[in-house]
This record gives sequence, structure tokens and C-alpha cells, in this order.
Amino acid sequence: MKIRRTAGVLLHPTSLPSRYGIGDFGDELIAFLDWAESAGLRLWQILPLNPPGFGNSPYGCHSSYAGNPLLISPDRLLRDGLLPAIDKVPRFRDDVVDFDAVREFKTRLLRQSWKYFKPRHHEMRRFEEDNKWLEDWAVYAALKDRYDNKRWTEWPHAIAVREPAALAQAKRELAEEIAYHKYVQYVFFRQWAAIREAVDKRGIDIMGDIPIYVAGDSADVWANRELFQLDENGEPTVVAGVPPDYFSETGQRWGNPLYRWDVLREKNYRWWVSRFRAAMRFADIVRVDHFRGFAAYWEIPAKEPTAIHGRWMPGPGRALFDAIRQTVGDLPVIAEDLGHITAEVEELRKAIGVPGMKILQFAFAKANSPHLPHAYDPNTVVYTGTHDNDTARGWFESASDIERKNAETYLGLNSHGEVEWAMIRTALTSVAQIAIVPVQDILGLGSEARMNRPGDGEANWAWRLRDGALDREHAERIRRLAELSGRL
Repeated sequence: MKIRRTAGVLLHPTSLPSRYGIGDFGDELIAFLDWAESAGLRLWQILPLNPPGFGNSPYGCHSSYAGNPLLISPDRLLRDGLLPAIDKVPRFRDDVVDFDAVREFKTRLLRQSWKYFKPRHHEMRRFEEDNKWLEDWAVYAALKDRYDNKRWTEWPHAIAVREPAALAQAKRELAEEIAYHKYVQYVFFRQWAAIREAVDKRGIDIMGDIPIYVAGDSADVWANRELFQLDENGEPTVVAGVPPDYFSETGQRWGNPLYRWDVLREKNYRWWVSRFRAAMRFADIVRVDHFRGFAAYWEIPAKEPTAIHGRWMPGPGRALFDAIRQTVGDLPVIAEDLGHITAEVEELRKAIGVPGMKILQFAFAKANSPHLPHAYDPNTVVYTGTHDNDTARGWFESASDIERKNAETYLGLNSHGEVEWAMIRTALTSVAQIAIVPVQDILGLGSEARMNRPGDGEANWAWRLRDGALDREHAERIRRLAELSGRL
């Protein structure tokens, strides 16, 4: 994959300002794109746009194909003639997302829009024909509503295992609800198409994410049980995670079901090819999360409460990416190759010819760290920090004495220096072809603006950008750096 030298910004749409309690595909997103264009930023990185599950995490979604209904803009519904009016809008907080309150409000609007739209339901036919995943998703979503949002493994057994007669009866009984969920996806992708057009007009590429694993409670697993290591009730027999390391004595037990790579290989990885096609609908470039799992992955028996008693198992390796390339073409992929990376992982990344990642916040724990810019291969994507990191300012304030001292020396900081802008300058002036900066660092925000604290299920993914926070001065400052470093 050939990448151009460019600078980008990381901001998930839910973090945008909006009077509807959550960022969406409305005018505030267009205003942000205008700001990014003026700042010389030619790459916009987002997190997965699928319907989030437990903890509102975009990395534990109910589908790899469907879009998140909370991102639908009520104002666009009005302008497109898909909503007659908007009743009184509740007073939402403007600093964080109250997901429960927003979900209740937007669901009511979407139900109203569906009733208003129904006489024109013939417009759905082509959308359904072009989206073969839609039926499974809509049936799954309707069943989730029927069974009080319980996991699909807790539904009646005949439905959970998709017995044809039971499934056919459920489809008849839930025909109206299934049609509603299809309509919601029609609206989502109609609005997203308008955003893609606006992005293209501004000369900006979108970088999205494709997590290596999917949530157990998802339409992906429910409709494709044979591709996962499950018992007769659909529960995982083994789950994903990473082993104990310097950061965690018990490792990380993520709990996602693991693939039956032998079955996927027999099917020429068609499901993964399909999933990759879906990811490209959301983005121009895809960051593959936990890339090392394609070389070898940590398998944990489902009965184990931690990740200690697991084992390394071989992943699909290059064969998977060859199958994807044969169907999709050139791989517009970034490998998230962080953590304990072996020579085997590095060889796989180089074999398929995709860039890896470096994080400046990881660079100062020791001398001559591979995350320091002087050590970079140009075929690299450098971040000041990602959505899983603290902000640059928050990191610096809580860093160890040796990290702060090393950072001050390397970045040329003095007592009055802005660590976030020193890191932005260092990232943009590095040899890395792509440099990406979270909006929080451009604004110089502290730990209160952190997007995610891995392992902490409380209050993640909720941070929001204040209206007007990004201004002309911010744009001019970062554009000057992009120009000086050859990233325009």
C-alpha cells in the first residue's frame, strides 16, 4: 500500500457538538470538516460506526455491517422530508454523552420518521438488494427488542440456533419491526453517503477501524455460528485476550469468541472478505486492530476468569490478506502492531506491505525507544496518542520522573512549554508518512477529556467537543506545521 505524506486528526463523530446530546451526521460535522480542511489536515480518523453494545463501546458492536442509529441527524431527516417535525428537544449535557437519554430520544424520532415514511417503502427495495447482510441484522435487532435486549444465547433455544421453522414464524410475527430496523439502516447509509461526498469534496480521506474480533452478542456470530468456537448453546468455548505482561499480572481477558480459522480457510475466507468490504464502506483506509492476532493469538478457556492460563495459537497469516487482496484489490490497511510484537508479526506486516504504528506517549520510558521518531521507518503512522491513551497533557502530568525528563530533553521543553504542541510538532516533522493528532491534543486538554480508559467500563466513549472550541488560531497553527513538514 502506498501512502502519501499527510497529517490527520482523530475525532469520533459522537464527540461533536449537537443540541441532540450526541455528535451526529449533521451540520456540526460539516463545520468540523471545513475546519480540518482549513488546517491542512487531509486525513480524518474515526472509530467504528457500528451499533455499540456493552458499555457503549464502538469496539464491541452488535454488527460489523450495520450503522449506529444514534449517529443519524434529526436535522437531516427534516431537510430530507423524512420527518414532519421535531417535538421539544430535552436539555442534554454538552460535555459528555448521556447514552441512555439520547437513545430514548432518538429512537422516538426514528419511530416517528418510520411512520411518516412507510407509504413510500418501495424506496427500500434497492437498498435491501444491495445489502445482503440487512435481513440478518434486522431480524436480530427485532428479536433483541422482543427479548428485552438479552443476549441471543438467552433467547428461546429454537430461535437462538436459528431452527428454520421457529425463525420463519418469528419473521412473520415481527414483520413490522424487521421493516423498521431496515428503514433505520437505510436512513443511516443515506446520511453517511452525504458525509462521504462532503469529505471527498474537501480532499480528505477517512481512516476507520476494523477490530480483529467481534462481540459474542452480535448478529455476526448469531448468523454465522459455524465460524466461531462455540458450544451447543452458542456460548464460546475459548475466548480472546492477551497474556500477562509488564502492565498486567493477569493479562487481559476480552471475552470475544475466537474464530475457527480452519473453517474460514475452507471457505476461502469469504466472511472476512465480506467484512472487509463492509469496512471500506465506512472508510478509505482501515486500521486493523490487534494485528498481531493474525500471526498468533492468545486462546483462553472460557471457564478461566483471567488471561493467565491461555496459550498461543497460530493465526491465518498471509493467506487471509491474500484472499482479501484477490477480491478487494490493493489493501488500504494500517496495522495496529502495538504491544509485544514478535519477529513473526513484523514479517507478516512487511509481507503484505502495510504501515505499522508508533505512539509518542510510549517513547520516553527508556533511551532509544523504537517509538522515538529518529528510529522510524517512513512507512509508519505516528500518533501523539490514540483513543485508548490519555491526552498528551494528561499523560505528561501523570508520567514518571524519568519519562518527563526524557520528554523534556527530546522535545526541547522548558518550564513554559506546551507539551501537547511539542509532541504535535515532533510527530508532524518526523519521517513517518502519516501523523495523526487527537482533537484533545490540539486543544491542549487534560485527562478530563480522555475518550477511553481500557479495562474501566465506566464513563468511556462519552467525551464531547465544546461548540466553537476549534477555532481559526488552532487551524493556522497546525497548518503551518503541516506546510513546513511537507504534509500539505
